[in-house]
Amino acid sequence: MEVDEREEGTMIWRYILAWLPMVAIAIFNGILREKTYGKALSESRAHQLSTIIGIVLLGTYIWVVISLWGFESFTQAVVVGCLWLGLTIAFEFLFGHFIAKHSWTDLLADYNLLAGRLWPLVLVWVAIAPALFYRFLG
Repeated sequence: MEVDEREEGTMIWRYILAWLPMVAIAIFNGILREKTYGKALSESRAHQLSTIIGIVLLGTYIWVVISLWGFESFTQAVVVGCLWLGLTIAFEFLFGHFIAKHSWTDLLADYNLLAGRLWPLVLVWVAIAPALFYRFLG
């Protein structure tokens, strides 16, 4: 029983560490937006395009991670997706508010799909991609 718990703990830490490059991918995506197409598009359109690019970049990274490490079960894939979702939301609000000094109102505005803000799609993708890729990769 102890070995199983230790292995489970190791798995969780492995996927927490695997989440860290997702932050770098998101930062790269933001820099790409600001330095290139963000100058030619409206702020709203630039963020929408950035969302699509972010989903593709994160999807590619998640695919590679899962291809290399895999999961023991569908449940494990769902747990990792939920873990990554929680880490992403926590980082966004904690870093965004306390380090980048964004207001809570501004941070919450990114969740308004009716205003054309597509950030929630990235969060859904981060949450479901591990399970989808697990099913696809067998």
